[in-house]
Amino acid sequence: MRVIIEPDYETASKWSANFVASRITSSGASESKLFVLGLPTGSSPLGMYKELIELYKAKKVSFKNVITFNMDEYINLPEDHPQSYHRFMWDNFFGHIDIPKENVNILNGNAPDLKAECTSYEEKIKKVGGIDLFVGGIGPDGHIAFNEPGSSLSSRTRVKTLTYDTIVANSRFFDGDVNKVPKRALTVGVKTVMDAEQVLIIVNGHNKARALRHAIEEGINHMWTISALQMHPQGIIVCDEEAAVELKVGTAKYFKDIESANLDPATLLKS
Repeated sequence: MRVIIEPDYETASKWSANFVASRITSSGASESKLFVLGLPTGSSPLGMYKELIELYKAKKVSFKNVITFNMDEYINLPEDHPQSYHRFMWDNFFGHIDIPKENVNILNGNAPDLKAECTSYEEKIKKVGGIDLFVGGIGPDGHIAFNEPGSSLSSRTRVKTLTYDTIVANSRFFDGDVNKVPKRALTVGVKTVMDAEQVLIIVNGHNKARALRHAIEEGINHMWTISALQMHPQGIIVCDEEAAVELKVGTAKYFKDIESANLDPATLLKS
């Protein structure tokens, strides 16, 4: 596992965006061989999306030959609802880049058969050859996508009932009213994410510090689903100093020493 500790959220977001862009540009993606990118919603990736939009405007990266699969979506929330993940992605990212609309895949929380929707999603990922890079964030309890504590580490895309903690946390997007927050969602599974060739997890803020410690210093545990990243051969965590405060001093120094010798992905995008 690589752990990149940046001074602040802005720097971590830039590193993440440069890494994603460099992976796309170096992949040799074409119309016949699309780069397959898994994407998250929430506050964690917003800075990365803003940076990717700037890289696109600067002609450092194109998304014409990229196909995306989002992590999750609420059930029974209209796609045009201000808090739907469809709306989030088009408002904050897709609407500002050159990705073809037909290359965007987001779970349909209004599908007549939700189980079939989940099965179809997994099959489509398999049909395009699997995900090259899956980007994600985590919650304070260490969940990835909506794979909350207790989720199977071998789980696949499915219907998930949300915990009260998640509903309360997400109520800030629904006028602070927990009753407005959908109680169920469709989500990719832990195994769906871990099957990607590479996984990049963005962790920011003091409220994620405990989860980050469990992800890096504790054992693999289904109560902290992010800990599954320990089993991935190409797992990367990008975090800010605030999120790293609960790591042992020796742990933080170890990863900083290693990364000091590695190439910054921004250098790969210089013309």
